[in-house]
Amino acid sequence: MIATCGSARRSLARAFAAPDAGPVLLFVEGAAGLGKTHLLRELAELPGTPDVARLWWRCGADGGRPEPAEGEVWREPALLLVDDVHRADEDELRRLRRVLAGMEPGSAAAVTYRPEELPVPGMPLGGSAMTYPFRLTVLGDRLAPWDEDRVRRAAAEVLGESCAAEAVSALRERTGGVPRAVVDLLAMLREQRPAFTGTAAEVAAAGVPARLAELVLSRTYAVSPAHRPLVWAAAVLDGPAARDELIAVSGLGAVPGSDALLRALESAALAELGEGRYGFAVPLAADAVRDTVPGPVRQDLHRRAAGVLSRRQPVPWAAVGAHHRAAGEYRGWLRAVEKAAESAAASGRHQEAITLLERTLATPGIPPQARARLAPLLARNAVTGLRSDQTVEVLEQIVRDADLPPAVRGELRLDLGLMLSNQMGRFAEGWRVLEVAAAELREVRSVLAARAMAALVTPYWPGASLDVHRGWLIKAAAAADDSGDDAMRTAVLANHVGLAMSWADPEAWDLVERLPVQSTDPACARQAARGLCNAADSAVWLGFYRRVDGLLTEGRELATRSGAPYTEHSASGTRLLQEWWTGQWLGLAKRCEDFVADTADMPFLSSDAYVVRGLLAVAQGDWGEARAWLSQRGTFGTENLPVPLGATAAGAVIRLTLARQEVADAAEQARAAWTVVAEKGVWPWAAELAPWAVEALARAGDTATAHSMVRDFAQGLGDADAPAARAALTWSRAVLAESEALAEGRPDGLPAAAETYRKAAAAYAELPRPYSQALTTECAARCELAADTVGGEAPAHSADPAGPKALAASASPADDHATIASAIAELESCAQHFTDLGAVWDATRARALLRTRQPAKKGRPPGRPSHSDQLSPREAEVAQLASSGLTNREIAATLHLSPRTVEQHIAGAMRKTGALSRRDLTHRL
Repeated sequence: MIATCGSARRSLARAFAAPDAGPVLLFVEGAAGLGKTHLLRELAELPGTPDVARLWWRCGADGGRPEPAEGEVWREPALLLVDDVHRADEDELRRLRRVLAGMEPGSAAAVTYRPEELPVPGMPLGGSAMTYPFRLTVLGDRLAPWDEDRVRRAAAEVLGESCAAEAVSALRERTGGVPRAVVDLLAMLREQRPAFTGTAAEVAAAGVPARLAELVLSRTYAVSPAHRPLVWAAAVLDGPAARDELIAVSGLGAVPGSDALLRALESAALAELGEGRYGFAVPLAADAVRDTVPGPVRQDLHRRAAGVLSRRQPVPWAAVGAHHRAAGEYRGWLRAVEKAAESAAASGRHQEAITLLERTLATPGIPPQARARLAPLLARNAVTGLRSDQTVEVLEQIVRDADLPPAVRGELRLDLGLMLSNQMGRFAEGWRVLEVAAAELREVRSVLAARAMAALVTPYWPGASLDVHRGWLIKAAAAADDSGDDAMRTAVLANHVGLAMSWADPEAWDLVERLPVQSTDPACARQAARGLCNAADSAVWLGFYRRVDGLLTEGRELATRSGAPYTEHSASGTRLLQEWWTGQWLGLAKRCEDFVADTADMPFLSSDAYVVRGLLAVAQGDWGEARAWLSQRGTFGTENLPVPLGATAAGAVIRLTLARQEVADAAEQARAAWTVVAEKGVWPWAAELAPWAVEALARAGDTATAHSMVRDFAQGLGDADAPAARAALTWSRAVLAESEALAEGRPDGLPAAAETYRKAAAAYAELPRPYSQALTTECAARCELAADTVGGEAPAHSADPAGPKALAASASPADDHATIASAIAELESCAQHFTDLGAVWDATRARALLRTRQPAKKGRPPGRPSHSDQLSPREAEVAQLASSGLTNREIAATLHLSPRTVEQHIAGAMRKTGALSRRDLTHRL
């Protein structure tokens, strides 16, 4: 596990490269644990030297090894491996010098030592200078600690891939990269119970390996009792420290302290870690030393350490607080925690502040006054930063504290409501908490009351109707004006932007222009960034995809500059939605999965990525994965999704259910999902649900409700400028027209449905939305082909108000052939577009429909082509869908085959590929 030094191999290899090559002496220095003995073992296996004798000399163990008599030399080629020369006494060193001086050509020696333990620094062979023979080549090498990449590989060897990047960094930091310490600590982590899960906290809590503890304690207690407090001071400071800092913490005074530092360095208890900075070579060693310091002495050391660190610039307030607490100075601890959290928040390190405050507030016995100061600070950071379940639990406990001042309780309740809604996705609870907070704060703090009311303006949550949100907007705007606070006015404006954009208010874009994006006030800038990102998100749902880029770019830059990580992450989710609809699918699945992983502690924030990943899985035919992604993989209830996202996910689930021929279930899902959108009253958000919901109800025979849906959708949109919703409304009308024509046996109604589908396709092309365009174009072609099949003579399609029957009467055979040829060309184009996007299921379905109408190629020889040793085109299609998780019945419906034929194709594909299961086909294809 410990890497060999490549330069050492090359250096020794020179001695054996040619018969007349001079002898080589290689000195290898390395601190304890860097792998010197391991290096010698690998050098003993030096390739290309089978006839060279290997002679081991372990210094200090048994007085060395016999050497040639006085005046003699080694007559045969030899590789002398001398380990731990720092342990040799003067007599052994004298004999070793004689051996090294007498080496003949064709021989070599490697001598290892710890530089920190040499009796005479810089002289591994003792204080008497050695006279090296002229023919002897003397080289030096130095072993170095492992870098983070090497530590990562070592961790993977011992713990597998469970070690997260943060844990690897902690391993490297705690061990200083010293290989022996890394290996021993990994062994402890492997054996710990409960099993190691890969976090930095577990690394920090693992303890000190026994081998390292014995080494550092032996060196510490080799220092005289008078000087030992300086080593203890280094252990308490737990990091590189200046001489004056160590002396101040030790309490020894200037002269005794300087002498103690010299003695500590001589005994290797401490090391110089940088210019003028001292501490332990392996940071983890400080824990072992600190645990041996008597309690009263340790408290005094911590008290002095708090004072010393308070004089650093910038002040490391978190460390100062930890020292105050360890010294028993609780007031100083809480003051330092407050300053540390404020400093972290000011520089955008919200998660650091959250962790510190959570840990502090969870401590029993915190005085009420301190809780009243720290809890709002925690809440503000949690709302701005990323979610923490523990933060919610702590805040829920604190707001029940009867001793809290009403204003503080109201502020905490406000932030708790925001967290429940925005970070946790628990909308119903969050709404109730925010309503209570608005009432509590109305009389005591108008700024915070306005903030609570502004939160209730946000329309994305299920439940309250659009009119309710408009009512809260009026109240919030009045409260913000009364407060005179610019940041609060901007917060209300940001939410007004989201509300207005959601229902395509004509004034929405003017509101976006009013956001104070140039403000130098960080609080205003954060709210302006949120307003821009709200606008970008709404623009995606409305279908203004070309405007999204500018809004997101400006919003994210402003969020980064002003320290708003939640806004940054939400903008990333909006980007994924835009890429899905505009056909930027290359690598999109990976981007979604990476985003989910990056926000694993906040699954609600990942909901955009979950839905987009699910939509991709539907198009790719991976229906088992699609269900899992669309249901958020169980991270939280899909009923808590924001309304537009929930409607989109519901539309995809309905589509899947219809594809599986479970029409009654699809209809029930459609009714439930439509109720949520209708109650909200933001009709542009019905765009991704309406076509599938209408199809489900029409196929289930509930045409009355399907008509009602289309009517409500149209009335709800009114004259709103919502391109995506208008295209979806046209699509829904086409679905209804096609369904009624087929149900009533009126093939002459299908060309009109086809024309409506084409209008929808043209609208999607304008946006642009290539996938939706291809789907609606496929539907148009399907209608034309169905009309020809059912009616015998296909009617021409036209927008002529005389209607389809009149057109059917006037259609000529030439028109019929042209219409069918055009439909086939459309299908071919759709199949290619689906393939280009990566929509495997859709491409397969389109090609299957094509095969039902395309004539056989002229000149084709009779009989079927042989595919004895490879998959036929049909077998390949069936196998692809089967490996994605589709059942035989689902594949049969997609490809217009019988389930029995599908079964035969799958059996043939498994036999030819050697696959052991349907899933195994994925790897075999």
